[in-house]
Amino acid sequence: MNGSPADVVEAAFRFYRAQDREAALPLYADDFTFTSPRDDHIDRAAFFARCFPTADRMREQRMLHLTEAGPELVFAYYEYEPTTGGRYRNVEAITVRDGLIREVRVFFGGEV
Repeated sequence: MNGSPADVVEAAFRFYRAQDREAALPLYADDFTFTSPRDDHIDRAAFFARCFPTADRMREQRMLHLTEAGPELVFAYYEYEPTTGGRYRNVEAITVRDGLIREVRVFFGGEV
């Protein structure tokens, strides 16, 4: 994808919320890794099998800040409301190199 690292990340979130796997796949590098408090450096296949299909667990997800913190690093700060209730905020540190998402590290926040 052409555009800034923030543009790539914004598109990835948009495709996730729409559950458009075919549009999202080309944004992720073959050697992509995903880490969260529940996942430790899982690969691209595991991410798309286990994490990507979870958008239906949310009533809403809203980007609060999308910040380029360096030439390859984007911070995404967002709020979401699960279907089970409550509101939460997370931060993701996302590495984008050569137009591809290489790594995502998710930091879970608490209820707001």
